[in-house]
Amino acid sequence: MDSKDIRKLLEDVKKDKMQIEEAMEKIEDLPFKDLEFAKIDNHREIRVGYPEVIYCEGKTVEQVRDIIKFMNTKDSNILATRANEEIYNAVKKICKDAEYNKLGRTITIRKKEEKLTNDYIAIISAGTSDLPVVEEAAETAKILGNRVEKIIDVGVAGIHRLLARLDKIRGAKVIIVVAGMEGALASVVGGLVDKPIIAVPTSVGYGANFGGLSSLLCMLNSCASGISVVNIDNGFGAAYNASIINKL
Repeated sequence: MDSKDIRKLLEDVKKDKMQIEEAMEKIEDLPFKDLEFAKIDNHREIRVGYPEVIYCEGKTVEQVRDIIKFMNTKDSNILATRANEEIYNAVKKICKDAEYNKLGRTITIRKKEEKLTNDYIAIISAGTSDLPVVEEAAETAKILGNRVEKIIDVGVAGIHRLLARLDKIRGAKVIIVVAGMEGALASVVGGLVDKPIIAVPTSVGYGANFGGLSSLLCMLNSCASGISVVNIDNGFGAAYNASIINKL
């Protein structure tokens, strides 16, 4: 439930289109629902514009299932990240509309269809090995109501591949750059476009990559302007920020 839903609910009560008791039922779980092992923040969409997202790693299958079971009684779209197939299979039993992106490890449930933005978010990856992070970012951006264009495997080892897609990249309102190894792609893109860039270092790389640390430090030390950096492998965080920018 977001601010528009609250406003409509109040207007319906005012115009006698809805009984007070029915309205009370719809808002009885505000601001949060206590499931003992989790407190579902039903007020979040009203405060910040987007509903709470479920991070599945570290939670049991039963916990994720029960969280989604409750959230599915509401009208907001549902996104769960870092979900494995066991979790998805449990969720699918209680919600046939659940969709699973195996590569991105996301579960999405669309309770309402949102009109997609006219502007789009470009998600660029250096290599095919970065695709899990790309898919997490893409699924996040799409369920938050954004158009998405994916531009895959255009890393600096073959920079002509990137240059061949510059028109599509420059047409975006905001750009997410996903890269492992030394993470140089963010700097290259930063020198070619006039749009904000959100760089995502990935844990892809050999030993001296240190699980993504080399990519992270390279991106943080970029000499190109207009680049901000999120945590290693954090496609969700990049897409969330990109969505806010894309809707400004």
